[in-house]
Amino acid sequence: MAGVESAQSDVHFDAVVVGAGFAGLYMLYRLRQQGLRVRVFEAGTGVGGTWYWNRYPGARCDVESMEYSFGFDEELQQEWEWRERYAGQPEILRYANHVADRFELRCDIELETRVEAAHFIESNGIWQLRTTSENGRAVWTAQFCIMATGCLSSANTPDFEGLGDFKGDLLHTGHWPKEEPDLSDRRVGIIGTGSSAIQAIPILAERCGELFVFQRTANYSIPARNHPLDPEEQAAIKATYSEFREANKRMSSGFGSKRRLGDRSALEVSGKERDEEFEQRWEEGGFGFLGGYTDFLVNEDSNQLAAEWVRGRIREIVRDPQVADLLCPEQVIGCKRICLDTGYFETFNRDNVHLVDVSGTAIERITPRGVVAGGRGFELDTLILATGFDAMTGTLLRIDVRGRGGRTLGEKWEEGPKTYLGLGIEGFPNLFTITGPGSPSVLTNMIVSIEQHVEWIDECIGFLRLHGHQTIEATRQAEEEWVDHVNGLAARTLYPTCNSWYLGANIPGKPRVFMPHIGFPPYVEKCNEVASRGYEGFELGSPSFG
Repeated sequence: MAGVESAQSDVHFDAVVVGAGFAGLYMLYRLRQQGLRVRVFEAGTGVGGTWYWNRYPGARCDVESMEYSFGFDEELQQEWEWRERYAGQPEILRYANHVADRFELRCDIELETRVEAAHFIESNGIWQLRTTSENGRAVWTAQFCIMATGCLSSANTPDFEGLGDFKGDLLHTGHWPKEEPDLSDRRVGIIGTGSSAIQAIPILAERCGELFVFQRTANYSIPARNHPLDPEEQAAIKATYSEFREANKRMSSGFGSKRRLGDRSALEVSGKERDEEFEQRWEEGGFGFLGGYTDFLVNEDSNQLAAEWVRGRIREIVRDPQVADLLCPEQVIGCKRICLDTGYFETFNRDNVHLVDVSGTAIERITPRGVVAGGRGFELDTLILATGFDAMTGTLLRIDVRGRGGRTLGEKWEEGPKTYLGLGIEGFPNLFTITGPGSPSVLTNMIVSIEQHVEWIDECIGFLRLHGHQTIEATRQAEEEWVDHVNGLAARTLYPTCNSWYLGANIPGKPRVFMPHIGFPPYVEKCNEVASRGYEGFELGSPSFG
């Protein structure tokens, strides 16, 4: 097979890592500890991944700061002081930069360098990559290619008619400019009411003249109840940080061990008791709202009790009954990732905020001066797309990845993503995906999942080098059985009942496949079992190439 270029590269690495978010930074750190020669390629001008690109007003993590942080280095976790219960984007980006500086990682990171192609060369068992940067194109080779491209890193820009004709300022929450745009006295439209929009809308409403919110699907949102972190609370956690981390790893989502968890069905208690429980958890804020009972995601009757309670609360908050009804979601609560907010529903009581329902008519077209929806024209100075991401597979499929026989990853995944453990792909030797489809990833605390994947990959590469193996590749049988297993877990829940990005339903033409694995502890147990059995389900190859 011909490589990405006719000429071979003069620069060879033991491993190449694509992406300099938290996954790429930790992967670089671990492989360097082995003494490997590693290079990281990053398209942005700085490290941080998701937290580099998503600078929109109100961008904030929905996992608490003391949990959404690295646990691999004791000094690191003791020295960093978090300011808030839920860290905002600027603080998380500072943390990512601190990690890069503390472990002197920048010397092995190529910024403003985009990987366009990665081809496996069967004749010598290496990966050949083509990158582009301001210095032009370059070709590199490596034994291992590790995709640390993130699950929410490819912004989705819908193909709205006339989008390119808009004469005002066009922004996307996933690619927000570093220089904050001046919205004062401007008529602003925002398309979408997912997590990014729910965080941004209250702040946008305070900054702009008028705000038009174009909503296709209403979403559930729970108050975050964010607040400055009490130094004593932070010190108490740090005093037993290792035990706290281990307790979180035993949770299904990899976090939340300090929250109260119920042990009964919501159907087993009285309405009065349920209401009191819901009220208390609403006031506490955060993902713990659904933690009071055990069966919200497997029993539709129980789920409807929680959903209707939240709808009732929305109707209490929003003064206009018609607007309140439009903001009340109809789908199962929790089948999409629940949003956390600060004053989201209250924002629709402002005189300068207008909710535009596009659930039946959709966005008809974009004009040079605004948006046409439902037969009405809305004149705008600024248009914001809060239209989400091509989740989990988007970035991988935008790179020309080719495995054995020149088969592209797009061809391999034509009917939906297929992986073994979310780590390896049949037909693509020595290609690893960090938190790829088929792993718990987006259903967990991402940093916990990243650490587990990075450590597994690092130990796997160490094993291969120790035993003289040139390649590792998932077998077809193991991959097929794993895909069936992941789908089987999802089928026993209410997750597949709504059109979520977990299924790829937000991207036209994308196969509808539930992508994440449900349950962190059993997944980790399986990964450890595979490794302990000499990487069962993978084929290990010796260095013999024709």
